[in-house]
Amino acid sequence: MTNAKTATPVATKSEKLLTAFQAGEELTAKQIAARFGIGNPTATVSDLRLNRGFAIYANPKKNAKGETITRYRLGTPTKAVVAAGYRALAAAKAS
Repeated sequence: MTNAKTATPVATKSEKLLTAFQAGEELTAKQIAARFGIGNPTATVSDLRLNRGFAIYANPKKNAKGETITRYRLGTPTKAVVAAGYRALAAAKAS
């Protein structure tokens, strides 16, 4: 998509989020919603994982109040994860 006035590419919200992940940022769902205006951050992260193939990891940690806060980050999948993906593709083709 481009801006008609300047003919420069306009990044979508999910593309902006992906750029932040690629820059090494770890973000919570609340931070994603506030910074990028994404209404459902977990759905956007799922879309980046399932439809676009990015290995985005959820890292839950407890804060000082004992609440579990999940931070998302972009990572490199293990060989086991890649192998499981190939097995799932092969099984889908076989059926």
